[in-house]
Amino acid sequence: MTMNFFRGVMGGQPAGPQPTGAETIHKLCDRVASSTLLEDRRDAVRALKSLSKKYRLEVGTQAMDHLVHILQTDRSDSEILGYALDTLYNIICNDEEEEQDENAQKQEEDLGVLFTDKFLGDSENVTLLLTLLEEFDFHVRWPGVKLLTALLKNQCNQVQGVILVSPMGVSRLMDLLADSREVIRNDGLLLLQQLTKGNAAIQKIVAFENAFERLLDIITEEGSSDGGIVVEDCLLLLVNLLKNNSSNQNFFKEGSYIQRMKPWFEVGDDNSGWSAQKVTNLHLMLQLVRVMVSPVNSPGATSSCQKSMYQCGLLQQLCTILMATGVPADILTETINTVSEVIRGSQINQDYFASVNAPSNPPRPAIVVLLMSMVNERQPFVLRCAVLYCFQCFLYKNQKGQGEIVATLLPSTIDANSISAGQLLCGGLFSADSLSNWCAAVALAHALQDNLTQKEQLLRVQLATSLGKPPVSLLQQCTNILSQGSKVQTRVGLLMLLCTWISNCPIAVTHFLHNQENVPFLTGQISENLGEDERLVQGLCALLLGICIYYNDNSLENYTKEKLKQLIEKRIGKENFVEKLGFVTKHELYSRAAQKPQPVFPSPEQMLFDHEFTKLVKELEGVITKAVHKTSEEEKKEEEVKKTLEQHDSIVIQYKDLIRDQDTQIQELREQVSTLSLNSEQMQNQITQQQSQIQQHKDQYNILKLKLGKDSQGLSSSHGEGAHVNGLHSEELSQLREEVEELRRQHTLQHTQLSDKDSLINTLRCGAAAAAQTAEGGAGGSDNTELLGEVESLRSRVQAQCAEISQLQTERLELIRRAEAVSSAPASSSESSADTVTVSELESRLAAQTTEAERLKEECRGLREGHAGLEQQLASAQSTVAIEQTEKTKLQQEVQESKKEQDDLLMLLADQDQKILNLKQRLRDLGETIDEDEDEIDARDQFGEDDDDDDDEEEDEENND
Repeated sequence: MTMNFFRGVMGGQPAGPQPTGAETIHKLCDRVASSTLLEDRRDAVRALKSLSKKYRLEVGTQAMDHLVHILQTDRSDSEILGYALDTLYNIICNDEEEEQDENAQKQEEDLGVLFTDKFLGDSENVTLLLTLLEEFDFHVRWPGVKLLTALLKNQCNQVQGVILVSPMGVSRLMDLLADSREVIRNDGLLLLQQLTKGNAAIQKIVAFENAFERLLDIITEEGSSDGGIVVEDCLLLLVNLLKNNSSNQNFFKEGSYIQRMKPWFEVGDDNSGWSAQKVTNLHLMLQLVRVMVSPVNSPGATSSCQKSMYQCGLLQQLCTILMATGVPADILTETINTVSEVIRGSQINQDYFASVNAPSNPPRPAIVVLLMSMVNERQPFVLRCAVLYCFQCFLYKNQKGQGEIVATLLPSTIDANSISAGQLLCGGLFSADSLSNWCAAVALAHALQDNLTQKEQLLRVQLATSLGKPPVSLLQQCTNILSQGSKVQTRVGLLMLLCTWISNCPIAVTHFLHNQENVPFLTGQISENLGEDERLVQGLCALLLGICIYYNDNSLENYTKEKLKQLIEKRIGKENFVEKLGFVTKHELYSRAAQKPQPVFPSPEQMLFDHEFTKLVKELEGVITKAVHKTSEEEKKEEEVKKTLEQHDSIVIQYKDLIRDQDTQIQELREQVSTLSLNSEQMQNQITQQQSQIQQHKDQYNILKLKLGKDSQGLSSSHGEGAHVNGLHSEELSQLREEVEELRRQHTLQHTQLSDKDSLINTLRCGAAAAAQTAEGGAGGSDNTELLGEVESLRSRVQAQCAEISQLQTERLELIRRAEAVSSAPASSSESSADTVTVSELESRLAAQTTEAERLKEECRGLREGHAGLEQQLASAQSTVAIEQTEKTKLQQEVQESKKEQDDLLMLLADQDQKILNLKQRLRDLGETIDEDEDEIDARDQFGEDDDDDDDEEEDEENND
């Protein structure tokens, strides 16, 4: 029955009427929901897959919930999971078939969005799909990747939100890039492209999941620019990750990935026959470089990337492509745009670009070669725009480059044998091609941008218009072409050049007004009611006339500010003038040019405004309007206010200068104070060191003085000798006192130690006596007696030494007393001989005392050694006494135990005797005969034992007594 059912579903010829597609799908859905056998559910899901493309609406409406349920419950069977995922992909994905008309394609897209919304009704479905992507089985992972990609295409923001909050959601998708099966890896790239669109948070997560490293490795493995569609997908993903994402751009630069881009742009000599895929790949690679240095990025980040590109040689490689032959036109155009943004605002890169030469004979600078393409009307429009952009970027914030370009126009630097950039610009400015006129005028305006010096230098340029006529200035030639009524594009370019030239340059304004025809021409252009195409020219003429008013220094009497305003009021009207001035900013192409620096135009006719010029208009429109409406009184008041402000400014400047000078002086004084403080500290340290040195010198001087005095003893008088000897004797006496005091301290210390030892000896003597009384055996007693004898002998020796020390000390004190008496006695001239004799006696006695002191020291040293020996003997005696005390304690314990055992035995014997007596008495009572001898022996034994007990008790009592 089951086979018949599926035969009908799969196209068999049953006998009955054919069921409709909706009915068949309904039956299949019932089978998926109700079948208990996995094989039946698998067959039903396979049938739904086969019908999902033809009956997309019916399958999506009826089977989606059942298919999701299969994904949840039948996780163990990869085959049914693959069928379910394929079926969901078929009903959600929009087939992009070229044969379908727009209405059918629109219906397909609406149906895909409808089923996508139904699937996303439960966000857990996306989480379930992410979980299934972890399955390694090809039949599960590949359709899962395709289904998630289709969901992202239909409802990108909603799916991105679910993946962003899903734990490890992005990490699971990044694992697809590591899959060894190329089809899954390549579809994973497409999935990540959709996932990273317009979501900076996901872009950051993907980047920090090591995406850059993996993608660059894939690009290298696939052959870089020579690779296939996989390289293109990797590059598209890199552009998604880096565009307008400063965090990822910084991570890309810090990871040294810019250096890995250099090999992409290595081209050979033969560049013919590039495949379409290689052109696409290189185009995307150049676009990736531009993303890193885009003018919309922060200036700091752009400058850092530009520096890295120069250091790693990427800029040099791009310039090689720029000058190579056979490179396709669109790649050459994009390379020029890329080089433009790599050098824009970077002085180092701009200087390098100025040094690049084309491989021609003779070599020409790359700038000259590019300008030749710009003014050549036969070159493609996009290429000419790219060259103009490159020239603008070369001059952006590059006053050095601006000076070099203007210098090629000056008479002193013109070389007739070579073509210069200035000659090409002048040729383009006055050619018959309006686009060349516009490009040359804008390029020249950029050479003057924010550079007052070059604006004044350009006034020196003279042009030879024809033979026999005097040369005219470049400024005058521009106004002549304006008055000739050329094309709108040409006049707009020339007016932009003139406005840029004379703005903020009063000298140029004076030169412009000096030509009597210029002001009437401008007022005539502004006052006329011309067509729609001429309104822009009128607005620019009003802007030029307003600049002449605002930056007028009133050096020309006929064209002062006031007279020009009166002229406007009479011939044009202030309101009309302001209205015409507003035509510039209201033009539809103005806002487009103001968006970004690169000149991008759909067609040459729409090439009217320059980006930098729109900034100038925005800056000047308001101030010009105010300047035109001001009356003479207001002008005077403003002049007075300006003068007052200038005076105030001058005063402020003076005070600033004064304050700056005072700050400088204060800083210098602070430095001097710090220097002086440091010097003071150093001097203080030196003084301290010198004081210590002086004290040392004083001590050394005193010692030397004493030595010299002793050496000169024989040359002195007898009185002087006696006094000097007395002085030396006094010093020796003080040394003797110190030695005596030291001996006294030692004696006291030894006396204390002897007292301690006496108490210890007495304690040991008592313990030894007790041990001798209680210990058994004669050996222990004799040892203690010998020990006590040794201790007594030691004690007697120590006492004798102490007595000898006391006697020596007494003699020493007597000597000191006598020496003091001698030293204190007054000396007289009449008793000099007696003093000499006394001094001799004292010297001899002093020598004897010194010898005696040395002997006493030796005896003290011997006493100390003997004392140490006594201490060792005492320690040995103490250890012996401790051992004997331990043995005594053990013996006493053994005696006590023996007595206790004897008492126990006596008690047992008494009990046994009593039992025997009781038994004998019972035997007698029973009539048995008992031997009387035995009774007497027993009684005698009993009495004997009692007597022994009594004797023992008496002995114990005596011992106790």
